[in-house]
Amino acid sequence: MKVNIEQLVFDENGLIPAIVQDAATGEVLTLAYMNQDSLNKTIETNETWFFSRKRQELWNKGETSGNKQQIVKVSYDCDADALLVQVNPLGPACHTGNESCFYNKLYSNDIPAYDIVYQVIAKIKDRSKNPVDGTYTSYLFEKGVDKILKKVGEETSEVIIGAKNNDKQELTSEIADLTYHTLVLMEIMDVSLSDIKNELVKRHIQKEGQQRE
Repeated sequence: MKVNIEQLVFDENGLIPAIVQDAATGEVLTLAYMNQDSLNKTIETNETWFFSRKRQELWNKGETSGNKQQIVKVSYDCDADALLVQVNPLGPACHTGNESCFYNKLYSNDIPAYDIVYQVIAKIKDRSKNPVDGTYTSYLFEKGVDKILKKVGEETSEVIIGAKNNDKQELTSEIADLTYHTLVLMEIMDVSLSDIKNELVKRHIQKEGQQRE
């Protein structure tokens, strides 16, 4: 299918910058350029296609490496001169093997809020595969699923108490504890955050479909 691109503003070389973002994590993966042909091919194939300014030709991300990017959504900015391409990456975005091309840090003041859950998950996965004596997460994995379930139950009760106490800070703290222990349970039971998101998406789409009927 052809994309209606008349509203887009391409530069003097017929190009438009495309910011590629992981649709699940929000992480910016790369910045590349598209022309009208590569944008059309991106929509037609549901994979990212770009225009190489160096080689002066179209290229399909992952064509040789297998690290393709499946399209979730393509948006354009208020000036219609830049694209945001949200994808499900099937491998690292960078030719160096890094997940994102933006792995060099020039300045950092804090961990981005969108990234903290994924950093916690990464730490939990590491503790599962590489236990460290004296760490709480390794202790939970050592004790097994029954211990983890007990902690999930305890933290659920603490959330209820925090809410009944009408104490926002207490409730926030207890929800954070429950979230952590739930993530540990998900790891030991092989349930990913993507699994949860996909389930929520299915429910949301189903609910909207029912409302339209």
